[in-house]
Amino acid sequence: MRARDALYLANASVLLTHQIDAAYWHEWELFGLPGGAPFFVLTNVPTVWVVVWGAYALALDRTAGIVMSWALVASGLIAFGLHSFFLARGHAAFDAPVSLALLGATLVISVAQGAVLARRFRGSDARSVRPAAAPAPR
Repeated sequence: MRARDALYLANASVLLTHQIDAAYWHEWELFGLPGGAPFFVLTNVPTVWVVVWGAYALALDRTAGIVMSWALVASGLIAFGLHSFFLARGHAAFDAPVSLALLGATLVISVAQGAVLARRFRGSDARSVRPAAAPAPR
């Protein structure tokens, strides 16, 4: 398994587990979202679908897989930043050791995943996600 694929799966696992933790902490109240628990849970159905679809696209070397990889990196960094902001302001949500560990893991994995993706697209690798076919012999 390539590093980019392993990091995608690791980040997806941590972020989706964070969403389970978010239901425990009533994240919809923290962000002032309407609809309560039922709406929050339902919004996670398309989120999980897109994340799983992204893993599939990445496994097929599709550009969409790389796009979803960057989306996970951004999601992890945003989740860490927003929750750090709320924790710094004294909100008690997500202050349990397991919640903090998930947020810390999200930061570390997102940074590592971003570094692997950026390295992949430096220099000559920037041409394409899928390797170009070899030219036909003459």
